[in-house]
Amino acid sequence: MTTENLAASLFREEVLALSAYKVADARGLVKLDAMENPYSWPEAIKTEWLNCLRDSPINRYPDPEAKQLTATLKRQNQITGDVALLLGNGSDEIIQMLLMALPPSASVLAPVPCFVMYKQISDCLGLNYIPVPLLADSFELDLPIMLAAIARYQPSLIFIAYPNNPTGNLFSEQAIITLLETSKGLVVIDEAYAPFAQASFMDRLADYPNLLVMRTVSKLGLAGLRLGYLAGPSDIIRQLDKIRLPYNINCLTQLSVVFALSEQSLFDQQTATICAERQRLFDQLNNFADIHAYPSAANFILFKTADGQADRLFELIKQHGVLIKNLNPQSGLLKNCLRVTVGTVEENNAFLSALGNALAR
Repeated sequence: MTTENLAASLFREEVLALSAYKVADARGLVKLDAMENPYSWPEAIKTEWLNCLRDSPINRYPDPEAKQLTATLKRQNQITGDVALLLGNGSDEIIQMLLMALPPSASVLAPVPCFVMYKQISDCLGLNYIPVPLLADSFELDLPIMLAAIARYQPSLIFIAYPNNPTGNLFSEQAIITLLETSKGLVVIDEAYAPFAQASFMDRLADYPNLLVMRTVSKLGLAGLRLGYLAGPSDIIRQLDKIRLPYNINCLTQLSVVFALSEQSLFDQQTATICAERQRLFDQLNNFADIHAYPSAANFILFKTADGQADRLFELIKQHGVLIKNLNPQSGLLKNCLRVTVGTVEENNAFLSALGNALAR
């Protein structure tokens, strides 16, 4: 028996049918494909951080409850009352824990296009994933269709990215409230891009017993630390915590995030710069013929090319030394679409120059 046949005989059909999540090789390129904060820290702050890590007992297991980090995150997000936090190795692990807690017959609903890991992990676990297309003209929630899907499938869990990835827009607040009031299952508001959006449901956790808010420190500027967290009613979090693997947040991440969040003013400055560049990039993109950029409340911009040109432009931009994200292969509402992360002034200029040269060819 070949190893391929052995794998096929042992693993679940759902796993065999999946495609692995691919991360593009960005070596030698201006990297504008992964929604990262492009700015590092001043040398003085780096030195303070390294001093903070110097005496970390890496020969010991980390605090399994990450008590200092949890307290810092609660204080930072002004979380009070009967609200608890669940920490994960990035938001991906949080999503995995949420879905692993559901029974095999459960349905999971999300508007599409959205963050691909909702479907990836649901499919891996054999859950019934229900995609509901967004409105084509605005990327807004199609509320009547979503309500009909809720009535039909009674989903145990609904994912709503706020702002949405990859479209960048904030869905109607009232539409989300309607979903919260209608659904008998959990509604997870994924606020990965909250630093750039000036909008949140975090202060409404006490209002809806089925509301959970998920965040990450990745987009803030700490992507390499891999920390996500979920806020929600303590009774819900307590059950999810049973699934969490012990020691899932390493000691260096715990110390580093606590230190980094003490330098909030630095991140506020970086976020303000990114938002200003986002507006400049949006305006410049819409100055190109045959390019339509969509408004964004995140740190990236989705834009549509002329019909049939997305793949060609993506490759030409890459040949000019800039890596962005080609969403055209996903088809549907993303046909002819590309996505660019907001980088530094120099990186954004390099992208605009590469796009201009590509369009001219």
